[in-house]
Amino acid sequence: MKRLRIGWVLAAMTVSGAALAVLWPHARDAGAVLAAQDDPAQLSDIQINTALRNSQKVISDNIEAALAAGDADLANSFVELAREKNIPLASELSQRVSDAVKEENSSSHFATRFANGFMTGNADDAGSLSGTVAGDLFVFGDIRDVVREGKHLVMGEDTDQLVLGLATAGLAVTAATYVSVGGAAPVRAGLTLVKDARKVGRLGEGLTEWAGRSAREVVDTPLLQNAVASGSVMRPGETVSAIRAAFHAEKAGALVRLAKDVGRVSEKAGARGALDTLRIAEGPEDVARAARLAETKGGQTRAILKMLGRGALLLAAGAFDLSLWVFGALLALFGFLASIKATTERATQSWLNHKKARRLRKQMAPLSSPAMTTAGVTG
Repeated sequence: MKRLRIGWVLAAMTVSGAALAVLWPHARDAGAVLAAQDDPAQLSDIQINTALRNSQKVISDNIEAALAAGDADLANSFVELAREKNIPLASELSQRVSDAVKEENSSSHFATRFANGFMTGNADDAGSLSGTVAGDLFVFGDIRDVVREGKHLVMGEDTDQLVLGLATAGLAVTAATYVSVGGAAPVRAGLTLVKDARKVGRLGEGLTEWAGRSAREVVDTPLLQNAVASGSVMRPGETVSAIRAAFHAEKAGALVRLAKDVGRVSEKAGARGALDTLRIAEGPEDVARAARLAETKGGQTRAILKMLGRGALLLAAGAFDLSLWVFGALLALFGFLASIKATTERATQSWLNHKKARRLRKQMAPLSSPAMTTAGVTG
C-alpha cells in the first residue's frame, strides 16, 4: 500500500514535470511579450526573433517579393533587418537590392516622381512626397483639394470631409511653417501624407473614422461653403484668407498631433513607411506607437511592419490569452514542486519505517533464538 502511494506521487511528479517542459517555452515568450507590451521596439524584436527561429528564409523570400513588386525601399528595409539580426544573404541578392535602390534614387527618377507628386498630390515615395509637400507649402495643393471638395459640398454632392478638413488644417499649418522657418515642417508633411493616404485608399478604417470626426470639428461648414463659392485656385491670396477663417485652430490639437507622429515616422522610415503605418493603424495611438518604433528601428521599420502588421505596435494576442500560458506554467511548476515534496516526504517516511522495523527485528532476534526458547521451557 505504501509503495502504491509513492507510485502515485511519482506519477504526479512525472506528469507535472512533462507539462512544465511543454508549457515553459510558451510561458517564457508570453511573459516577455507581456513585459514589452508598452515598448513597440522591444515587442517587435521578440516577435521577429520568434519568427526567425522558425525560418530565416522568410527574409530572403520577402526581399524577392519586394523586388518583384518594384519596391526597392521595402527590399532594402529587409536587408537592414537581416544585417541587424546577423542573417547572411546571398551576395547576388544583396547586389540586386543595391542596384534597385540606386535606380530608385537616381536624379531622373526623383525628378519624375517629384513632378507627379506636385501635380497630382499623391505620394508613395520620397520623390513624390517632396512634390506633394512642395505643392502644399506653396498652398497650391491644399487650395486645389479644398476647392474641389468644397465645390462638391456646395453642389450637395458626395464630399470627402476628411480630405477637406486635412487640406483646411494644412493651410493653417503652412502659415505656421513659414513663420517658424520650417519648424512645423514635420507636421506639414504628416498632414500631406494622411491626406494622400486617404486619396489612394491606404488609410486604415479605424483611423479614417477617427480622423473624419476630428476633421469635421475643425471646419465651419457654412463659412467654408461661402469661401469656396467665391474662391479659386487662380486667386490664392483671397481664397486662403477666406478658407482660414473657416478653420477652428483650437479644435485641431488631436489632428495636429496625429500629423506630427506621421511626420516622425516619415523622417525615420521614409514616406512609404508612414503610408504603411497609416494603412494598418486603427487610431492615433497606433501611429504614436509606430513613431516610437521608427525612432528606434529606422530603416528596418517597413520590414517589421510587413512581417508583423499591427502586431508590431501592440499585442496581437490578447493579454488574457498570454496570461493563461504563464498561469499554466506556474500551475505546472507548483504541481511539480508539490510532487517532489510529497515524494521526498513519503520516501523519507518509508525509509524511517524500514529502519525502525529493522532495528526492532534486531532487538527481537535474541528473544526468539533457540537457546532462549530452551531456557524458557526448562525454567
